[in-house]
Amino acid sequence: MPIKEEGSRAPTSLPSRYNKTHCFKYSGQKASPEEAEEERVLLDLIAWPRPPAQLANTTLEQTSDPTKSTFIIVPARGDRERYVGDQLEVMIDMYDFHGRHQPHGGDFLVARLHSPTLLAGVAGQVLDHGNGSYSAVFPLLWEGSAQVEVTLVHPYEAIPVLQWVTDEHPDREFFHSLFRSGTVSETTVCNRCLPPNQQPLCNYTDVLTGEPWFCFKPKVLGCDTRDHHVWGGELKNLITKEEEMLFWSGVNLKVFIKALGTNSIHVLPERKGQPELNGRSNLKLGPPKVMPSGYYFQGEWRTLGGVTVRQFKDSSSITQCLRGKVVHMFGDSTVRQWYGYLKDTAGIKEFDLHSPSKTGPLLAVDTANNIMLKFRFHGQPIRHAQVTSSSELRYISSELDHLPGGSNTVVIIGVWAHFTLTPMELYIRRLRQIRRALVLLLRRAPETVVVIRTGNLQHLDLQRSLVNSDWYTLQMNRLLRTMFDRMDVLLVDAWDMVLASHLPHDIHPPQPIIRNMIDHVLSYTCPV
Repeated sequence: MPIKEEGSRAPTSLPSRYNKTHCFKYSGQKASPEEAEEERVLLDLIAWPRPPAQLANTTLEQTSDPTKSTFIIVPARGDRERYVGDQLEVMIDMYDFHGRHQPHGGDFLVARLHSPTLLAGVAGQVLDHGNGSYSAVFPLLWEGSAQVEVTLVHPYEAIPVLQWVTDEHPDREFFHSLFRSGTVSETTVCNRCLPPNQQPLCNYTDVLTGEPWFCFKPKVLGCDTRDHHVWGGELKNLITKEEEMLFWSGVNLKVFIKALGTNSIHVLPERKGQPELNGRSNLKLGPPKVMPSGYYFQGEWRTLGGVTVRQFKDSSSITQCLRGKVVHMFGDSTVRQWYGYLKDTAGIKEFDLHSPSKTGPLLAVDTANNIMLKFRFHGQPIRHAQVTSSSELRYISSELDHLPGGSNTVVIIGVWAHFTLTPMELYIRRLRQIRRALVLLLRRAPETVVVIRTGNLQHLDLQRSLVNSDWYTLQMNRLLRTMFDRMDVLLVDAWDMVLASHLPHDIHPPQPIIRNMIDHVLSYTCPV
């Protein structure tokens, strides 16, 4: 086995006192008691399991080996047949590189049930039993063949490394701003977290939202001469060589786990007299109950509960839905991908605002049908090398506060891909401000359509894991779902839609997945 290095820094030996203080010392508005309590509950919600203290001296060969780990399909209870509407359970056992069963939980696993011939797929729910064994459960949603797929995304020992590198180095990605006055210009480092004792700071913390942002003060020019913002890069070599081996493509990073026995089942039609399977309430799911947001069948996304997804495959159907509407899109490049799809598929002409093509703002107009598409980045942090004018660095909540809303207004929000290096406390703050603005918007204009996009899985290697690990996205998605759970908004579950698909994981999902996402959005915008 290629993993031979011993003496890896164990998760429990990593520093327990983090360098986050300067992120919050000047972070704007103080949280109310209610907000502080919500933050505590949310952070408890995403707390990852901790194995016993005796594992402090874990070596790399004692971590989970996906090639030695196995899963087995649990036999059906009673009769041996499986029917649409039943639940499938899979037992997963994790072993280390020596072939010994793991005594602890905490590995990051994902699972799906799929049928290549039917272009069908559904995400499974993985349950950690805390002893090296896991369950994956799936609702059976289609008739015919189905195959189980289980993937180790990260072994447990990689998770504290991801936590540590963000908590200890919250400023490990950095940004630059150009300050200019006449012929004089200076460039300094900027970030949401800067140590206040190194040199004087320019404080650009937003007055209304309390969103923190700082730049080191230029030596000559004043803070009011800031001209533009650009991504500067990120600190590297922050972890040891042994820790890097925890993120080894093809060895312990997004590797399939093999089945002990068959990985396939055959599903029969629903039993006679069983209610038609058309929503959450009709699934016969015994504990633990599992319900994904939807599933694919014949390549089309079908939701489980909520709006029925229709197909908008040509420009005329999209135009008919969006006629007379203004679509405001706020977010990152994964939301800009939606903007591009709608613009190109519906033939909506882009209006040249002479702004950066990646960071925007962008505008497309169909004057004949009175359709307007608008895209704006979510404000700092913007992790992109394209220069953005400082005058265009606007936060979503501030933009929402100026929207009148109404039946002809669609708001789409996606806030995740540029926040994976952000301490979760600051991400909660950002979501809270967006939620506050949406509550006010829906109060003054309840007919407004609001759509929120979750984060999705993506291709990972060592560097991508340290910057955009699926584990970071999983944590943010849990916060996002919880904070917007009781609001009258559509949550497009990009995580489930990518995980359930047969297509490769990508931060910008392939076109068929984007089409299904847009079909979901338009079906919600224009219900029948």
